[in-house]
Amino acid sequence: MRILLTGLLILCVFDLFAQGISKTVSKISLMEKIANKDTVIEKDTSKENQEPRYFYITTGANFFVSAKGGVAERFIPSIEVGKTYGIFDIGVASGQFSTTRTDTTHFFEFRPTINIFSKGRFSEGLCLGVGYVAGAKQALVTEICNSINFNISEKLEVAILQGFYYFDGTNSSRNMQYMGLNLTYNLLKKHSVNLRRKKEAIISDK
Repeated sequence: MRILLTGLLILCVFDLFAQGISKTVSKISLMEKIANKDTVIEKDTSKENQEPRYFYITTGANFFVSAKGGVAERFIPSIEVGKTYGIFDIGVASGQFSTTRTDTTHFFEFRPTINIFSKGRFSEGLCLGVGYVAGAKQALVTEICNSINFNISEKLEVAILQGFYYFDGTNSSRNMQYMGLNLTYNLLKKHSVNLRRKKEAIISDK
């Protein structure tokens, strides 16, 4: 009889212990789910994660407006590749300051650009660039420009630019004004999150 009572008591103790462990595990699992849910909500609703991020390619056709010579001498063809982080672009550009000469006109430039205003499909950008002109006496070039941009679609954008190039050398320096047109293609995949975010950005009235 004592053995039977002892066995029943042990079983009761084990049952209570198991129930306690089960409740503890359930509480821990519930807390983990809540924590994970909060993390996901914070991650999805944060402003940083709602900004579109994508690579782009820009071709430029600019002209010096404060220089002598024909169109070919004042033509500035260029190409830029970079990545967009919301309202901020980081790009690297390469081109020529004249198409009539093949020496001392090739340049390479680092061009960060910030979007200072946007409404719907229109936006205004400000760029500050710095670069190097291969083989030139005034080899250091800096740039400041302002652009008015229009998003034709999520992937295609056209911009009118106006700006200045500053050329610095050991014994001389000069600055030149230019105006031109840029065409940008955004490398966005179909049905991607960034494509959706870009579409939301250009149709927004905020």
